[in-house]
Amino acid sequence: MGEGLIYTDVEPEDVVLVGLITDDQTEDQANEYLDELQFLAETAGAVTRKKFVQRIDTPNTKTYVGSGKIEEIRLYCMQNRIDAVIFDDELSPSQLRNIEKILDRKILDRNNLILDIFAKRARTADAKTQVELAQYQYLLPRLTRMWTHLDRIKGGIGMRGTGETQLETDRRIITQKIALLKEKLIKIDRQKAVQRSNRGQLVRVALVGYTNVGKSTTMNLLSKSEVFAENKLFATLDTTVRKVVIDNLPFLLSDTVGFIRKLPHQLIESFKSTLDEVREADVLVHVLDIAHPNFEDHYNVVNETIAEIDPHMKEKPTIVVFNKIDAYNPKPDEIGFHPDGAAFALEELKNTWMAKLGNKNCIFVSVQEKINIDELKARIYEEVKEIFQIRYPYHNFLY
Repeated sequence: MGEGLIYTDVEPEDVVLVGLITDDQTEDQANEYLDELQFLAETAGAVTRKKFVQRIDTPNTKTYVGSGKIEEIRLYCMQNRIDAVIFDDELSPSQLRNIEKILDRKILDRNNLILDIFAKRARTADAKTQVELAQYQYLLPRLTRMWTHLDRIKGGIGMRGTGETQLETDRRIITQKIALLKEKLIKIDRQKAVQRSNRGQLVRVALVGYTNVGKSTTMNLLSKSEVFAENKLFATLDTTVRKVVIDNLPFLLSDTVGFIRKLPHQLIESFKSTLDEVREADVLVHVLDIAHPNFEDHYNVVNETIAEIDPHMKEKPTIVVFNKIDAYNPKPDEIGFHPDGAAFALEELKNTWMAKLGNKNCIFVSVQEKINIDELKARIYEEVKEIFQIRYPYHNFLY
């Protein structure tokens, strides 16, 4: 397999997306998830040509969608020379085999796509190791499908990373590789623990949030540094830590990987060391994109993922930051709608139900436009100061 990840430069692929409306997922949710899947596909370098949605009680155990819908997808792919079909949920190994046999195309699921983006985004040895481990864990039960058809799959999205040319790779070698990567991550975890202990007892603040809500931009503003930030999902994978001083109070600020719905379990497991920055933080700053129509869902997804990392995380002081207020204008049926499309005034936002989220510890800002940043800094300062005074009761320069 070789060490590390293998990247391939290929032409953008034409893809179609497939999602379901089920007993557990409404039509609005299905459409939103497919919009997000399209954003993921674009981030991976693909062009979405069509979205297929089927209403069905539960996913078909053999082909995810029904026989009529899979035939409709097959005809469209054949007539439009589609390169790959991406499904919005994780597919079982048997579903992958069955669907690929019918469609005669490269088949990916959401997990495979997210893993591919992580492989593309990984920069440090730490992140590459974590992604590689997650990829192998994902591929292990799918070896027969992946390796049998690699003779006609020539790279592209979903194929970055491990083993494109290693047809002889078998389950034993993959299992050994997983064990070696886990050992490597244990060593990395130890090194990171030493690094954290060397930082002393400064108060730690961690930025958390759904992917693409403006965490890295917030980090840049508060720390006056240049953390990579762009309008794509998972723009940064590696946790960035900076020393920040507000007034005369120093603390450590960390920017963490963005969360997303249906984040592959393999990634949560392999990125535990990265997420240690969240676990060990004294204060969480939960950034939300208030302009996104489903920011409430994003808020819940992040909280659920954090709870999976550590059930005690909900006890930490948390500041909820509603970002992008310059772009916020609610739907017509919501209270306080501005019929002329004008953005909400700051004082109006403070009187909405949103201000009660997170035990009323909320701030409304626009990091890009630098709106209300002083209040954000003051709120962080107060939270850090309270912890600092408990930790250093005889340190009087703050009073």
